[in-house]
Amino acid sequence: MRAYVIALALLLAIFGAIGLYLAQRFAALSNPPPQPPITVSATTAELAPWPSMLDAVGTIRAVRGVELAAETSGEITGIAVRSGQAVATGDLLLVLNDSVEQAARTRQQANLELARLLFERDESLVKQKSIPQSQYDRSRADLQAATAQLAELEARIDNKRIRAPFAGTLGIIRVRVGDYLESGTAIATLQDRSALEVDFTVPARYAPRLRPGLAVSVSTAAFPGRRFAARLEALDAAADPGTRNLLLRARLEETDGLLPGMFASLKIDLGETATHVTLPETAVTFSLQGNLVYLLQEDAGGLSVEPRVVTTGAVRDGRVAILSGLSAGDRVVSVGQNKLYRGARVVLTDGTGA
Repeated sequence: MRAYVIALALLLAIFGAIGLYLAQRFAALSNPPPQPPITVSATTAELAPWPSMLDAVGTIRAVRGVELAAETSGEITGIAVRSGQAVATGDLLLVLNDSVEQAARTRQQANLELARLLFERDESLVKQKSIPQSQYDRSRADLQAATAQLAELEARIDNKRIRAPFAGTLGIIRVRVGDYLESGTAIATLQDRSALEVDFTVPARYAPRLRPGLAVSVSTAAFPGRRFAARLEALDAAADPGTRNLLLRARLEETDGLLPGMFASLKIDLGETATHVTLPETAVTFSLQGNLVYLLQEDAGGLSVEPRVVTTGAVRDGRVAILSGLSAGDRVVSVGQNKLYRGARVVLTDGTGA
């Protein structure tokens, strides 16, 4: 009996010690030591003029750019240029076989000469009243017909020679000497890269706010960080009934390095300026709950933060417009939000804590 009492006492002592240890641990967990303040950077919300901009994407085109092709078919007997060459207006590019037309022209020149001699003879004879007027009229008509037939042959021969319709730069020539060229087959592209334009579309609801002359800023992936100035030149007369978009065209004022066919991003200045509260883009935390900023609050214990949901607008040059939820002069955290929570104590990077 005495042994049972001793064992029971030992068990009570052991479980009592364990219980005391666990109670002390739970007490420590329920009263954690104070966390050190989190170091962050801060910024102040500012009122700033905010021009109304419209974003769009489009394709750069040459004001003068064509796909060269022949009007007639025939064997290529000569190519007078090389791929990528700059040409002037009227420069000879390509020659098709015109031997048949050349022979016909020689024959027609002889016919024309004969018709001219007969006309000159009949002209002198009709003045002497040696021939009837009808014979003279027939000689004159024959001369006119021979002249017209020679002009027709000259035009057909000219169609066998492809010339540059304007000054520009040739693309890759896709044919070779000896190829048989069908009418309408593409030979090469010719682009005047000194004058470029951009075709793009915007939703038709913006039509009342658009007009020729608006400033347009153009950027391309080929020149990151560089903006090219342009002007809105024309609006289409009707919206696309399928997409409800409106086609627009802007004329580039600078074209250095740009190529027709490039993809372009555009910002159209609508000529309207509003005033908005703005923040650096890094001050806004984008989450499923909404767009958050951490507002700085000061009390006797120092600085703390309070999350606040804001409504954001357009982002421009690293700053974002705040449409609601914040006032000018409010101080918010700009760097270090990933470590913050409601009521967290913070200290600024300058070490002032205020």
